[in-house]
Amino acid sequence: MLLPISILALFALAHGAQKPIGRHSLVHRFNPTRNAFLPNTSTPMQVGNGNFAFGADVTGLQTLLPFATMSSWGWKNDSLPPGKTMQDVEEYRGVSWLNHGRPVQYDFGGGGVEQWLISNPNRVNLGRVGLVFWSASGEAHDPSSLNFTDIHQELDLWMGKLTSRFSFEGAQVTVETAAADETSSVGISIRSTLIRSGRLGGVAGLPLERRQSQVQRSVPSARSASIVHTLESASFDTTVVGDSFSISRDSPTAHRYSIRPLKQSSSFAITVDYTLHGNRRSKVPSAAEVFAESATAWQKYWTQSGFVDVVTGSADPRAEELQRRIILSRYLMRVNEAGDTPPQESGLVNNGWYGKFHMEMYFWHSAHWALWNNWDLLRRSSSIYERFLDSSIQRAQAQQGWSAGARWPKMTDPSGRSAPGQINNLLIWQQPHPLIFALYEYRAFPVRETLEKWRDVVKATADWMAAFAWRNATTGVYDLGPPMYVVSEDTSPNVTRNPALELAYWRLGLGIASTWMTDLGEEVPSEWIEVANNLAKLPVDNGTYAAYEGIESNFWTDPAYTSDHPALVGLHGWLPPTPGLNVTMAKATAEKVWTHWNITQCWGWDFPMLAMSAARNGDQEKAVEWLLHPLFVFDDVGMPVGGTRVPTPYFPGSGALLLAVAMMAKGWEGSNGNAPGFPNSGWNVRVEGLSRAL
Repeated sequence: MLLPISILALFALAHGAQKPIGRHSLVHRFNPTRNAFLPNTSTPMQVGNGNFAFGADVTGLQTLLPFATMSSWGWKNDSLPPGKTMQDVEEYRGVSWLNHGRPVQYDFGGGGVEQWLISNPNRVNLGRVGLVFWSASGEAHDPSSLNFTDIHQELDLWMGKLTSRFSFEGAQVTVETAAADETSSVGISIRSTLIRSGRLGGVAGLPLERRQSQVQRSVPSARSASIVHTLESASFDTTVVGDSFSISRDSPTAHRYSIRPLKQSSSFAITVDYTLHGNRRSKVPSAAEVFAESATAWQKYWTQSGFVDVVTGSADPRAEELQRRIILSRYLMRVNEAGDTPPQESGLVNNGWYGKFHMEMYFWHSAHWALWNNWDLLRRSSSIYERFLDSSIQRAQAQQGWSAGARWPKMTDPSGRSAPGQINNLLIWQQPHPLIFALYEYRAFPVRETLEKWRDVVKATADWMAAFAWRNATTGVYDLGPPMYVVSEDTSPNVTRNPALELAYWRLGLGIASTWMTDLGEEVPSEWIEVANNLAKLPVDNGTYAAYEGIESNFWTDPAYTSDHPALVGLHGWLPPTPGLNVTMAKATAEKVWTHWNITQCWGWDFPMLAMSAARNGDQEKAVEWLLHPLFVFDDVGMPVGGTRVPTPYFPGSGALLLAVAMMAKGWEGSNGNAPGFPNSGWNVRVEGLSRAL
């Protein structure tokens, strides 16, 4: 069992170790602030708990900007295309492609309901909560006309509380906002003399897509009211509880409800709670309870898991910015990426790719939780492999006709259904991921219970990996592909054979699975051993590794192959040395990527992957440079900027940053010394509660 950090710190002091890191002061140092209304702001301040997040503008709510309220559980289906029924959805079949002469049924092509299946189900924006200001004559001000002064907003990272202060027509307004830790509830406390004069209240609005809404319960002096809103296929409840208020619909056609405080006071506190219709809670926490619950949960998070201090005692001026990125990423990942299912690329900020999650990106989103020892959070979503096991076996064996195993989906949703599309069906590098998650958990909890917990997932994963590898009768080795897409998704699937990164990952994965079965006392399947021992060698091109076997000899200078994810650097960095890897050649390959790749087309996790490669190859200065590259941007509140290729925020960049920092600070198998991924000069790196990378 992992000991709380406070206990570990006392143990360290008793044995003459370094003084514990001043976590509270360091976290507080990077509290984000905003002091002006920025109408073009693309990212909100957020409060949340991993399964629920509330995005706020400078008013502490969603008064001026339509930021989202999102969850891991809120999904809906849109209307079917004209003339189509759910039977058409269930009977959808894509196309059959030959895989080494054998027909394989894939989910793409065929038209009809294909696009509907790609975009459904999609994640729901649960609603919008803001302030409403009335004139002395009782007319509600248009939000676009509001003029605020003396704006100051600060997010207390240690408490998970957002405090927003501003003045309106000479009166100061203070709004405090926090999210509960166990429920999808946001606590709101408002203080202003405008409340007493009847000129300030709240408004609950629903996104434009709402089809129906109504207040289900309201009386003149209510302390609780619920709004039921129905879409095409789902209904949701928004429940307001707190100080006495009245609630009324602004017009018969508007999905907007004004909330007026009734007590003669300069303060007003409510909780807004979201649930699926029919799952309304018997007791919604009060605003005070929400604030207390938030503070307790966040203090536990900051004190009882890993921590890295790169700024105290460091002379390098870049340490300040790197520490800011670390602290804000730690906060935002817990808000957006610690839910019961893998996160979507934009977390719980907005919808990208219809709110669905991508299983190949799950590694970059969530592997860092293992190294920072946040097992309570990681286990919420890593159980997805057990939940998806049956449907993935069905996909592999019944649909696609493989002899054994489970083929994990690429783009999916809580149902586990694979979204149609060539890339969604032909990408393969998500397949070994569960083996990495399993191994990290066993390293943290090396007991038989862990081995048994992951046994079925490990076996089904490796079974399909062995079945997918095709024995080439001419060469006598096992090939990967075609058809398939590589990590960078920029090659023709019908000619892509034996890509370097995937071959190395296959070897690593089959090795982990074989050791797993041995540790369980079970026989390792002969197919695994046969494939692992006879996989094709990594493709080589003039002293460096090539993207895949048979790629054109000038691929290093062809933008068609050097303008996407530089996966070749992952051979020795993201991945540890694998059987058959020439480390010297891997280093030469990484250095050639630095000089020949179109780095302007890289984004997100590319830069931490480049840093991990540089660190493992012994170039610590270059590793830091990649983490702080001018194209790897985090905005004023710590949101990872997507850049020209993907929308903002793009959270795989944050997860990858934390993974790379943990690896560079704590080390990896075979590394020596303190902070082996950082330069010896100018950096003072202190680590608490982290685990080593593979």
